[in-house]
Amino acid sequence: MAEKVYYNGYRADDHLVGPDAEGRVYARALGIDSLATAGVQGRGVLINLKAKFGMDLRPTGYEELMQAIESQQVVVKPGDFALFYSGFDRLLPDMDRKPDRERLLSQCATLDGNAPRLRQWIVDSGVVALCSDTIAVEWLGNMLADTRADRLPIHDLCLFKQGIFLGELWYLEELAEWLAGHRRSSFLLTAPPLRLPGSVGSPLTAIATV
Repeated sequence: MAEKVYYNGYRADDHLVGPDAEGRVYARALGIDSLATAGVQGRGVLINLKAKFGMDLRPTGYEELMQAIESQQVVVKPGDFALFYSGFDRLLPDMDRKPDRERLLSQCATLDGNAPRLRQWIVDSGVVALCSDTIAVEWLGNMLADTRADRLPIHDLCLFKQGIFLGELWYLEELAEWLAGHRRSSFLLTAPPLRLPGSVGSPLTAIATV
């Protein structure tokens, strides 16, 4: 029988409780406060999708991602925080608080959750997090079309099956420019979330040390 089970056997009713009468949900073992107390620091590695593919909308599968990795001589290691830069972080503020929805959804390269080889690479790479300057790390076409049950395949893979963290709407422009100018792709990343008991996510201020 189908049942709600997260990675490592965590179950929805035991480790993620709710919603209650007021619609509130409380996380236990999978709460963001557990991550906050453990600390978040490690080797970050940036893959510059904007430099490879420009600013046009491009759902990026395994082959395209490998092209970017090889052309930029990026080495992804187990335990890394994998960051993907698309240029979205500049696109949004340049709209001066008047976001153009159609333009936002029609620009920038982003990971294609429909690509099975890409999803397998995420698992095989051993990364602990996928972080991006885009809205959701992955292409939103499935969710917006609402034509399939699995509308965010990378979210499903990372959050429910593998325990891989996701970071969204990160400001990466200056880091990407510095790394490109110094022919680097790796750095020390410090990105602790707020200690919010019961919450499943948190804003944070990530710092790259180069």
